[in-house]
Amino acid sequence: MKIYKLTRKQIIHAQLDQVWDFFSSPENLDALTPQDMGFEITSQKPLDPMHRGQLIDYVVSPISNIPLKWRTEIIEVVPKEKFIDFQLKGPYKLWRHTHYFKPTEDGIEMIDEVEYSLPLGILGRFVHFIFVKSKLEKIFDYRYQKVEETFNS
Repeated sequence: MKIYKLTRKQIIHAQLDQVWDFFSSPENLDALTPQDMGFEITSQKPLDPMHRGQLIDYVVSPISNIPLKWRTEIIEVVPKEKFIDFQLKGPYKLWRHTHYFKPTEDGIEMIDEVEYSLPLGILGRFVHFIFVKSKLEKIFDYRYQKVEETFNS
């Protein structure tokens, strides 16, 4: 299984409590996801604050408005330090997204680290090369920009 890794770092000019409260609220994912992804949380709302064992269901439509169901579990939460969401059901063979938060002299350093793998062996590698890698980079570039607008403007 070929495992890919995507990492994004960003300095957020806000207090750790404010940053943590925003990112640990699952309902804020919508604001950080491009509209063309057709992202929708389908879990019953309001959602509880992020906690270990929490299940979150989504629908995403990254290709030609074809809806894909996605379920993640929050497998680890260290308050004001990190949390990890892990795909239980969805388009990836593996999806493990770790969100780190670290106070620095310049603000809160946030790191998004995604480890992922695609199904279908060599075909999955080809699809990664022609589509998935660039799509994920665009999604995380959008997220970076939205975080800038929310906290740093």
